[in-house]
Amino acid sequence: MNQERYNELVELIKKANYEYHVLDNATTLTDEEYDNYLRQLYEIEEKHPEWKRADSPTNQIGGVILDKFEKITHNIPMMSLADVFNEGEIRLFDERIRKEGINPKYVCELKIDGLSVSLKYEKGNLISAATRGDGIVGENITHNVKTIKQVPLKLNEPVDIEVRGEIYISKKTLEDLNKTREKNGEPLLRNCRNTAAGSIRQLDSSIAAKRKLEVWIYHLPNPEDYGIKTHHEALEYMKKLGFRTNPNNKLVNNLDEVLEYIEEKKNARESLPYDIDGVVIKLDDLAAHETMGNTIRYPKWAVAYKFPALEVQTKLLDIIFTVGRTGQITPNAVLEPVMVMGSLVSRATLHNADYCIAKDIRIGDTVKIIKAGDVIPRVESVVMEARTGNERPFVMATTCPMCSAKLVPSKSGVDMLCPNELCPKRNIESLIHFVERKAMNIIGLGERIIEDFFNMGIISDFVSIYHLDLKKEELMELEGFGEKSVTKLLESIEASKSNNLDRLIYAIGIKGIGEKNAKILAKKYRTMQNLIEANYEELNQIDDIGPILAESICAFFKNEENLNIISRLKDLGLNMEYQGEEEKYDERITGKKFVITGTIEDYSRDELKEIIESYGGKTSDSVSKSTNVVIVGDAPGSKATKAQELNIEIWNQEKLKELNEIFDKYA
Repeated sequence: MNQERYNELVELIKKANYEYHVLDNATTLTDEEYDNYLRQLYEIEEKHPEWKRADSPTNQIGGVILDKFEKITHNIPMMSLADVFNEGEIRLFDERIRKEGINPKYVCELKIDGLSVSLKYEKGNLISAATRGDGIVGENITHNVKTIKQVPLKLNEPVDIEVRGEIYISKKTLEDLNKTREKNGEPLLRNCRNTAAGSIRQLDSSIAAKRKLEVWIYHLPNPEDYGIKTHHEALEYMKKLGFRTNPNNKLVNNLDEVLEYIEEKKNARESLPYDIDGVVIKLDDLAAHETMGNTIRYPKWAVAYKFPALEVQTKLLDIIFTVGRTGQITPNAVLEPVMVMGSLVSRATLHNADYCIAKDIRIGDTVKIIKAGDVIPRVESVVMEARTGNERPFVMATTCPMCSAKLVPSKSGVDMLCPNELCPKRNIESLIHFVERKAMNIIGLGERIIEDFFNMGIISDFVSIYHLDLKKEELMELEGFGEKSVTKLLESIEASKSNNLDRLIYAIGIKGIGEKNAKILAKKYRTMQNLIEANYEELNQIDDIGPILAESICAFFKNEENLNIISRLKDLGLNMEYQGEEEKYDERITGKKFVITGTIEDYSRDELKEIIESYGGKTSDSVSKSTNVVIVGDAPGSKATKAQELNIEIWNQEKLKELNEIFDKYA
């Protein structure tokens, strides 16, 4: 066997891979021929490693194992897309483009539910692949991306180029993987997107290879360098180079055709071999991209329309009760497993007894399940016509399912509570809450690990988490915990000591105190000690606190055990002071109540709320007589009309520009 034959085999197999994986056509080779040629290729490369080419198909099998992911800086930032949720917001997007004197054509693309990737080539050879990361810096996942059959290791032309796309796993692949895992007694993979994301971030590329990842390429960041004038041309150019572009991409002439495309793909969603969660709408003319420009986060020449939440039917097999960290008892539906928006759902929340009674939910019912975005699935309604008469009515628990303590009603009367402060489940839930991302953000202590550590006596309260460094050797003996993972966990625990005071206030679990109220208290009192010493009367006077929360705060800090834990946390070096700026003052904002409606150019609602709150203002979602100012953007809806009826002051985008010392993007 000579080198010429080796090169011939490489080209034959590459051609077959391109035809099958990129063009989705039958290949020129039979399965037997393909397997035979690939086996010959392996044999030649084993005998003559010096002949092995960088674009050899054997490089897409996997086997590289890394110690960690390196970082890659994107030369051109990988921006996200602004989401729109209805026809009105799509029309508003079109209007903004037309206001710039542009008569738009659009390219409509399926919004694949996967994860973004950037591929870089030099002289036609793949040199790197990176995740989006924070948009500026991503992770180097080249070793895993090389296992994806649709990613060409060498292009059809020797160009320097960067392209971007979406990595995903097909529904069929997930189904096959789960069949194998079920046979092996392994936990099932939850959905296509999470499986793809987890697969691409494996340090061992052989795992990624077995997951049969796929990719669609959809974006060329610098098309002008190749003399390209439209996005549609860019897609064709990338296809010509050997990249796989989605056959559902469509150039449309106007907004009506955009809406037709959306309706068509919404109806075809379930029949597609992969998950989609919407449609991406891009302005075709690249010169018009420059005219529209970008915000800090999003391009103004594209939006992502998100499909409404999907609803499916399944059987409610049982109702069980769980205990939360505050002792609240929540009824939960045990369901016949069903796929909802790509996730296998077997549990759904039933909120409380009133919810179950109002909807007349019974064990044995056929129910409709809804899952909007990433929220916990819920039982939306009962399919009454499916009842047989054998269903069992809902009965609320009277004792705690964990410790058997007799339940007591909450002050509101809506919920039932376990009164046992030492209830094991309450303690576990409190620990889970303490370490979660929005609280102390301790990476490496997930729900399962917290529960295991608690049951093994490794941790018992918040303080014991900060003594895990004394148990490093013991942790390393546990299954799934090596030196690296334990070191990372301990580093995360140490880093959490520097968190701002508002995170700690939220983390310690004062009943009723969420993220927003924790920040209000941290800004007001500046130190934990000041908050501890605050009395009911002054707490009751704070906006958004009121009598119930004031009583809850006072009760928490009257508890000697709580004070002891806070004191010990302080001794361990946890930050007990608010590190943010002092609250600013401006008579036009401080102490006033704001409502935001419509789309504000250059600002998200969260950004506006943050600015208003930093000046001591408040925000609300509804207009009332107590509202002082309504900020009105494009397509504002009924809130603007109500503001006019009530003679409330209105700020439009021009007014925000006048206040450029506050709303500094207009400075």
